[in-house]
Amino acid sequence: MARPIVYILFIILFIYCLLSVLYVFVLALWGRLFYKGSQWSPDSLRPVKRIAILVPAYMEDNVITFTAANLLNLDYPRELYDVYIIADSFRQDTLQALRRLPLYVFEVSFENSTKTKALNEAFKRIEKPYDIALICDGDNMLGKHFLKKTNDAFVAGARAVQGRRIAKNLDTSFAILDACSEAINNHIFRKGTNAMGLSSAICGSGMAFDYSLVKEILGEIDVVGGFDKILQLKILQRRIFIHYMEHALIYDEKVDSSSAFSQQRKRWLSSQLIYSKRFFFPAFRELFKGNFSYFNLAVANYCILPKAFLLVILPVLALAGFLVNRDWGIATTGLWILYNFALILSLPPVLINGDLFRAMFTIPRAVSLMFGALFQFKKADEQFIHTPHTKTGITNQSKGRL
Repeated sequence: MARPIVYILFIILFIYCLLSVLYVFVLALWGRLFYKGSQWSPDSLRPVKRIAILVPAYMEDNVITFTAANLLNLDYPRELYDVYIIADSFRQDTLQALRRLPLYVFEVSFENSTKTKALNEAFKRIEKPYDIALICDGDNMLGKHFLKKTNDAFVAGARAVQGRRIAKNLDTSFAILDACSEAINNHIFRKGTNAMGLSSAICGSGMAFDYSLVKEILGEIDVVGGFDKILQLKILQRRIFIHYMEHALIYDEKVDSSSAFSQQRKRWLSSQLIYSKRFFFPAFRELFKGNFSYFNLAVANYCILPKAFLLVILPVLALAGFLVNRDWGIATTGLWILYNFALILSLPPVLINGDLFRAMFTIPRAVSLMFGALFQFKKADEQFIHTPHTKTGITNQSKGRL
């Protein structure tokens, strides 16, 4: 009796892994072969859009003045954009330093802080008219031409775009793994989906929207974590396409320790597990209406196994397969090879180096932390989880080659 049960469990797990790997591989291949990038013609366009850069920041005293300096020094007419720092729980000396800069500071305080509350409060206080709202995090720094590329996209008709978020730092093994994960996500869930004619996923920062549109949608959202997941689905429900701007760079601090990694993944897994249940049935209703982008981001993105889990589960499953049946072992080994090929397709060549191979020894530790986070995700959804930032500049020398 035990043997049939083992067979059934193996087949169920194999099919789940197979669907996850095929999904990742197809998008990775499409992103590599068929992504054409933007069809906008920047040479014929001039900056005409008024842009509000919104920076919801919680206890970011260590980095916020450096972020502000970067945002005030972009290659875009200064009269056409403003920077708004939504400062939650900042020290008074930090607030004074910010107020000496040519930007707007909105000091806020909430019983339970969230990015959604901060952004909605900013929209209430902003008095100037804008065409575009660009949302960044307190640790983010923008590439010099980010606003020009955003302007080009909106002049050409875009209403929602996601920039390319890359690593600010590559100084530890966890930071390297985090940077690789970000790069793979960019290629698969943004570049690959756009190549297939589907909307890009957004990633919480470096994302720009029609100002009136995002103000209206955010007014409908009140969640602790994962506001970007709901935001993208509400945008797609309106049949608005989300474009990926590969050459519009935004630098994001990567976690540099196991504790920061654990906190971050706890927050991410919380969003993935909770919203997969919340939007499962609405996604099928949208699918029957022909809204494939909504279904992709509401179901397919959430239902596949996390990348790090597959890296560990597939070799273990292959070994188990050889112990049960030689053909099963061969099939699972082939699936493992295909998955690794998909990841290599998705990684920028500059990241494939000795540092990455040394960082790979950290993967078992990272996966164990992610498994641990699975048992705490409900708690993570009930409270705001803050990841401290300390990097005041861009130390990643690869920069745009990522």
